[in-house]
Amino acid sequence: MSTNIAENPLLKIQFRIPFDQIRAEHVEPAIEELLKEAREKQKALAESQGPRTFENTLLALEDLAEKLEYAMKVVGHLESVATYPELRAAHNAVQAPVSAFNTGLVLDPGLWRVIKEYAATPEAQQLTGTRKRLLTKTVDAFRRHGADLDETGKAKLSEIDVQLAQITTKFSENVLDATNAFELVITDEAKLAGLPPSAVNAARESAKAKGVEGWRFTLQGPSFSPMMTYLDDRATREQLYRVYMGRAASGTLDNRENLRRILELRRAKADLLGYPNFADLVLEDRMAHRGEKARTFLEELKAKTAHRFEQENEELKAFANMPDLEGWDVAYYAEKQRQALYDFDEEALRPYFPVNRVVAGMFDIVNRLYGIRVVEESGVPAWDPQTKYYSILDADGTKLGSFYADWFPRENKRGGAWMDSLLTGHPKDGQFEPHLGLICGNLTPPIGDQPALLTHREVETIFHEFGHLLHHSLSRVEVRSLAGTNVPWDFVELPSQIMENWCWEREALDMFARHYQTGEPIPEDLFQKMKRAKTFRSANGQMRQLGFGVLDLSLHMEYDSQKDGDVVEYCRRLQQEYAPAKLPEGYAMICGFTHLFSSPVGYGAGYYSYKWAEVLDADAFTRFRATGIFNRETGMSFRENILAKGDSEDPAELYRHFMGRDPQVNALLERLALV
Repeated sequence: MSTNIAENPLLKIQFRIPFDQIRAEHVEPAIEELLKEAREKQKALAESQGPRTFENTLLALEDLAEKLEYAMKVVGHLESVATYPELRAAHNAVQAPVSAFNTGLVLDPGLWRVIKEYAATPEAQQLTGTRKRLLTKTVDAFRRHGADLDETGKAKLSEIDVQLAQITTKFSENVLDATNAFELVITDEAKLAGLPPSAVNAARESAKAKGVEGWRFTLQGPSFSPMMTYLDDRATREQLYRVYMGRAASGTLDNRENLRRILELRRAKADLLGYPNFADLVLEDRMAHRGEKARTFLEELKAKTAHRFEQENEELKAFANMPDLEGWDVAYYAEKQRQALYDFDEEALRPYFPVNRVVAGMFDIVNRLYGIRVVEESGVPAWDPQTKYYSILDADGTKLGSFYADWFPRENKRGGAWMDSLLTGHPKDGQFEPHLGLICGNLTPPIGDQPALLTHREVETIFHEFGHLLHHSLSRVEVRSLAGTNVPWDFVELPSQIMENWCWEREALDMFARHYQTGEPIPEDLFQKMKRAKTFRSANGQMRQLGFGVLDLSLHMEYDSQKDGDVVEYCRRLQQEYAPAKLPEGYAMICGFTHLFSSPVGYGAGYYSYKWAEVLDADAFTRFRATGIFNRETGMSFRENILAKGDSEDPAELYRHFMGRDPQVNALLERLALV
């Protein structure tokens, strides 16, 4: 294929992205060309003179690298969902120059000059609303990212950012490669005892796809999770647990040194910019503002959870008749205990959750809440044949946005579930351009002629990611960088987590939870069992998340390799306090913790955000419950005050607009039956 620059599909922004035409050889020439173009715009703005206006200063800065950002989003996305060696190499090759360019923007004295000149104008003094917020956040961001550093400091910061981009990418690659490097093939059917038919069938299909006899298991969620939860063979559970918790912690894929360097570089960056630690640097622009406030929040929740956590663990040991449970025993005996207490087997729900019906029902729910319609479109090029494409229309038919949905695991796709934006619409010629986004998951795939039948947790995952997608797609903010999900990270999970509530309401479930063969809704007795079992071991679930949050903040606020020793052992000691069983020697979950270490910032120093947003979502849903879960007025209030507003106002103010008050933690504790 020709790599003629004029034919390169990455060089221009296209709403209908030609995913079927983009190849690895396009990446480096396109990014090189777009970097050149962006640098020319940067130079022109930095050297510009004359009267300063909002348009020729702040909007010019906004638009300066739009094409480069778009191309990098497309390439980064493809590397996540359809990677191959040449694409990975090309993506890695452009990381450093793009990171250096991005760092260079806020360190450019010319850009800093024109921003300060504009900030001093009468026009700037009179700005209100979104435009005023953009100016304030731009000035703060430049200062926070080193605009006032001397030339030596700026060079050092740029070097740190480039290294962070490279090392965090390597961290992520090692986790993916370590996950894919493992497979367990079982040829004796007797060793599958305890596994539900769905897991057995999936393992058989996986083996067939690889041309091997028997049943094949991997470390991907839909394969690993049922093994830990249901498999009677304890030795196999132990083997899988140890391999999973030791991913990327040994051999050529060992992430220990990457982990140490990431923490060191993040600390050096905070020092250089005058912050006590990386957490304070990251959180200054978020709702918590400081690391200590985030940690206090987690510690207060821990104090309200600890007693019930201990009770749950004693109850499980008594039920299992084992004085000491191991990590590979907990999920297995917890499932047995849940079945005994509630006569509830989560697998009994699978037939009621065929993926297409779940997705269609979710679209019906948001239609009732927000007055929007979601329609599938065919013939749109994507990266995999199973990927679907949809458009979101407002009540008057206006196209608000489109998105791709890619739900099932593949070996060329990273694990987990996520939403991302590809294009953020903004006003043009008197109307908003549509947004473009995507949602991805690694859900239980279809087997043979049978549709993909999901667990209830997987249903929640779909609703969660679609909540993020709505936040992006319903945005009505005039400034691109303040639109959609571009909000403080401790606020970004509110729109996603609140969507999960509709997965627990009978009225909502009846819209989509239908048996894939008979069309019957979930029987009332099964629904009641599901509801009763909802808060089973909820203190353990909460402590697990609190433990991740505390671990994250501890690593980014106080960890010192000289004082605290090996980082993996330090993390094991810290996590033990939040774990229901003894963590074995060699426990190295931190080496696979991509949330914290797969990008220069990511959820680093921000993992507490999940719990912070959970407090917001539990509290906000009390308004829906009080007025009716499909109350259009409440839905439109949430759409207008939260989903449409992006970061155009302080998120604490947006929350008060919707609820009429500040959030209260009790709604979460009540939902988890911890009060």
